[in-house]
Amino acid sequence: MRAQASIMHIDLDAFFASVEQRDKPSLRGKPVIVGGVGGRGVVATASYEARVFGVRSAMSTAEARARCPHAAFLGGRFEAYREASRIVMERLREASPLVEPLSMDEAFVDLAASDDFDPARTTEFVGKILQDITDRTHGLTASVGVASSKLMAKIASEINKPNGLFIVAPGTEADLLGPMQANAIPGVGPVTADKLRRVGIQTIDQVRAVDASELTRILGVSSGQSLFALARAQDDRPVVAHRETKSVSMEDTFESDISDGVFLDVIVERLARKVAARLVKSGLSGRTVTVKIRHHDFETLTRSLTLAGPTDSPSLLASTAKALLHQVDTRAGLRLLGVGVSGLADWVQEDLFAEDEPLDIDSGTDETSTEVPETHRRAKWYPGQDVVHTEHGPGWVWGSGLGRVTVRFETRETPSGPIITFPADDEALAPRDTHVPRDTVEP
Repeated sequence: MRAQASIMHIDLDAFFASVEQRDKPSLRGKPVIVGGVGGRGVVATASYEARVFGVRSAMSTAEARARCPHAAFLGGRFEAYREASRIVMERLREASPLVEPLSMDEAFVDLAASDDFDPARTTEFVGKILQDITDRTHGLTASVGVASSKLMAKIASEINKPNGLFIVAPGTEADLLGPMQANAIPGVGPVTADKLRRVGIQTIDQVRAVDASELTRILGVSSGQSLFALARAQDDRPVVAHRETKSVSMEDTFESDISDGVFLDVIVERLARKVAARLVKSGLSGRTVTVKIRHHDFETLTRSLTLAGPTDSPSLLASTAKALLHQVDTRAGLRLLGVGVSGLADWVQEDLFAEDEPLDIDSGTDETSTEVPETHRRAKWYPGQDVVHTEHGPGWVWGSGLGRVTVRFETRETPSGPIITFPADDEALAPRDTHVPRDTVEP
């Protein structure tokens, strides 16, 4: 534990939705929900205007539509998000050489590694970072916590959301944590919280009242020992500047158990091809293929196979994943199926496979994630997509279907314009690349 509050955790506010509101003037101040727009889609991010209706990340899109039917449901523009994330991370690295990105919109920063950091002027130092981020990203905001440890910095960043700063004075960590619910501690998810609740433990103060041996009995050795320390604000983990991608994986949880072998083959092949697409997009390949299986009774197991060399071949990964799946008895039904690739490298063993078919590279989340959640399969036109019309100029897809596509003509720099419907195959309408080249971004 440090004697000074010098670890910062930054979390961009409603990141995906905020980028959409920034770039679409007609959506500013209105509820926006980004994620899968299909029947089994999942919410990635909801704007604060949508959150007041109870919409949250990881909620099904169907439930989000029921809670907030008047929201704008958008499919997501990951190039725009990555560009905004790059600008933010560059500004953080100007502040300190020790920046540990956790995702596109979240990072730890070791302020003590900066030559310009003065603990007596933390508010001013961090405020300048936040103002620069807002200026350079054309309006995005962030919530920040600063503390003597990563644990407390992350918890502090939640206190004054959105667009707020909270500094935890050294020595006050335990008092701040005590009244909070146990699930305020990162890693205490619904399952762990439920185990604690069953024995009468709900707050962090109540966690502290239980000795380490009892916690390990309830949660297991590793989780129990970890929670025992974190409940007392004991966390000496350093900020790590480079976080290697150890694996890329995707998984699908089913609304009802699936036992049909043919259907499971289709799912595992689709997951493997999505993983291959993520590998290609990240410039990576991998040697070890793993299939994760959860049975109807929640028993979870994995099967793995290590190839002769690294590959990003969709057909090779798919065939390997299916072979691993076939090693398991699935007749009683599966509730979850996942495919992962580890043993990553930045090269491919070309002689592992012949010429392969083109990849269907779908949008996803940050490539550095160890779990890349599934989104919907993209149609030619999807809500929120940037487009350009030869006569009317740039805009974005308002909606599509029945052979038609409706476009709202506006951009970040132009005011809200007309809404016009075109035939879906209108040759005058085309997708618009909004990625800003690196050398054109203002410093």
